[in-house]
Amino acid sequence: MINLKKISCILLVGVLVAASSCKKYLNDNVSKTSINDATQFASTTNADIFLNSIYGYLSNENNVPDQLDNFTDDNDGGYYWRSYHWKAGSVGPSVDNGQPMSDYSGSYQINANDYTAWIAEFGSGSGCYAKVRACNLFLQKIQQYSANFNASWIAQRTDEVRFLRAFFYMQLWQHVGGLVLLTTVEDNNTETKTQLDQARSTFEQTFNFIDSELAAVIANGNLAVKYNNGDPNAGRATLGAALMVKGWAELFAASPAWNSGNSPTGVADPNNLIHFASADPTRWAKAAATFQQFMTNYTQYSLFPNLSQLWYATNKYNSEIIWDRQCVAGIIGSTGDNYEQYGGPVYILGTYYTWGNYCPTQELVDGFRMANGKDITDPTSGYDPQHPYVGREQRFYQSIAYDGAPYFLPWMPKTDTIYTRIDKVHPSLNQIDFAQSDVSNTAYYSIKRLNPVAPPGGSFASGQNYVYFRYAEVLLGYAEAQNEAVGPDATVYAAMNKVRTRSNLPALPAGLTQAQMRTQIHNERRVEFCFENKRWYDIDRWLTASALLNVDRHGMQITNSSPNDDKGVWVYTPVLLNHPHVFNQNMYINPIPNGVIAQNPSVLQNPGY
Repeated sequence: MINLKKISCILLVGVLVAASSCKKYLNDNVSKTSINDATQFASTTNADIFLNSIYGYLSNENNVPDQLDNFTDDNDGGYYWRSYHWKAGSVGPSVDNGQPMSDYSGSYQINANDYTAWIAEFGSGSGCYAKVRACNLFLQKIQQYSANFNASWIAQRTDEVRFLRAFFYMQLWQHVGGLVLLTTVEDNNTETKTQLDQARSTFEQTFNFIDSELAAVIANGNLAVKYNNGDPNAGRATLGAALMVKGWAELFAASPAWNSGNSPTGVADPNNLIHFASADPTRWAKAAATFQQFMTNYTQYSLFPNLSQLWYATNKYNSEIIWDRQCVAGIIGSTGDNYEQYGGPVYILGTYYTWGNYCPTQELVDGFRMANGKDITDPTSGYDPQHPYVGREQRFYQSIAYDGAPYFLPWMPKTDTIYTRIDKVHPSLNQIDFAQSDVSNTAYYSIKRLNPVAPPGGSFASGQNYVYFRYAEVLLGYAEAQNEAVGPDATVYAAMNKVRTRSNLPALPAGLTQAQMRTQIHNERRVEFCFENKRWYDIDRWLTASALLNVDRHGMQITNSSPNDDKGVWVYTPVLLNHPHVFNQNMYINPIPNGVIAQNPSVLQNPGY
C-alpha cells in the first residue's frame, strides 16, 4: 500500500522540486531546497518518493466541512460556508477568490476540496496547475534520468502519472470548462511571455485530451486492473480507475448542459469554452460503450453486499471500490480523515459531538422509496404522511437519522434515539432548529459514511478512505447512457435492477418509456449516491439546477396535538426552510478567478461573468 505516513513527512520534497521553475499563475511560489534532481531521480526508490507526493495532492474530501452536497437541493447544512454565498447567488470572479466551490477553512485542511480550484488559496491546498506541474516534472525527469530505471518501472509510473494528470484536469474541467492544457514544464528562464501565457483550449479539446490520455493508459495495459486490501500497491492508479474516469467524463460530456449546441449559461460562448460547438447524440453511445467495456472486461469489480459498511476502513479496496484517496488513522493533516466531526447527529447521548453540516432536506427524504419499491407519491405505495418513516427502503435507514431513529456506532457505549421533534414535555437537544446553531434545520441528519469506531472530534483520527468512484457508478452510468442512446432495453433494466437488488428493492416494472426510465435513473442516482458529492454534477449536467435551486427547500416540523402533555398525536408538517435560494443561470459553470486572468490575459473569462 502507498505509505501515506511516509508521504506526510516527505510531501514537501516533491513540492519543492516541482517549484524549481514555475509560471507565475501556477501559484507555486515556494523556496527551493538543497535537494537536486540528480539525487531525487537517482533510483526508483527516490523517484517514488516524488511520485508519492503527487498522490498526496489528491483532494481529501473527507476533510471538508462544506461538502459539495451543500451546494445542492439535498443538504441544508450551515450559514457560514461558501455554499451559503452560493445559495444566495453571490458568485463571481472576485467573490470568494473567484472559486465558489473550493474550501477555505484553514491550512489544516490542505488538499481538501481544492479539486475545484485553478489556484491554491491562502497557502492551503494546491490548485490544479500546481498538481499538473508536478506531474509534468516527474514525466520529464524520469526520461532525463531514464538510465537509472528499468523499462517496466518507467512504463508503469508514466501511465500512473498520465492518469493522475488527466484526473486533475477532469476535476477542474467539470467546474470551469476548457483549460490551459500543459504537458511540459514551463520555465520563466527559457520561455518568452507569449510562450508562457497560453490560452484556454475549448471545452471539446479539453475533453478530448482527458479522454485520449485515459484511453492510452488503458490500451497500454501497464497498470493492474484492481488492487485489493493489503496489496503494497493499493492506492495507486489502476486500469479500473482509468476506465471509470473515462466513462464518467464521457457521461458528463454527453449530458444536456454541454451537448445541446447552446451555452448552458444563456450567454453566447463564441469560443466554445463551456460547451461543445454542436450537439452530438452519439456521445451517449460512446459513454455506454465505455461502461459496457468495464462490465465485460473488469470482472474483478462487483457490488459490495452491505452498502452501509462499504466505507469502513476494514473494508478498504473491497470489490466495489474503483478509485479512492487513502487516509490513515491518527495522522493530522491531509492524510487523515475528519468526516465524522462535520456531520451526523449534533448531540449523541446528550453530549455535543458534531457540527451538524450534513442535514438532508425533505426533498431528498421524499426521494427514498417505500420498501415495496414504489414512490411515496404512488397511492398504492402504503406511505402514510403521518407515519413517514415506516416501511421505507433499506437505503433510507442506512443514510438518514430521522425523528425517533435508533442510533448506534461501535464507539458508543449504548444505543441513542435521535429526536428532532418539538417536544415541550421531553425536549431534545437535537430538536429542529430555526436559528443558526449547529442543530439541524431540517429535522434530519445524514449518517452515511460515518466511521463506526472513530468518535467525532478525534483530531483527524479516522482511517476511512475517500471514495471517488465505486462500481454502482458503472452500472448507473451505463443505464443512463444506454437509455439515452437507444432507450430502456433489457441491458438498462439489468443494470438498474442490480443496484436495486442490493438494497432489497423489487425489479423495475416492465414497459417503461425512455422518459419514465430517465426519471427512475435520475432518482436512483440521487438516492444511491446521496452525500457522496455526486448530486451537484448531476443537476448541473442535466440542466435541472435552475428549477431545483430557485425554490426554497423543506424540513419536517413535528409537534404534538396536545403539546403540554404529549397525550395527543404527533403531527408531521413539512415547512419551508426560508433560506437563500437563488440560482442564476451563469452558475452552471464556475468563473475563472480574476487573479488568474490578471496574471495571464490570454485566459478568457467564462460567459456570464
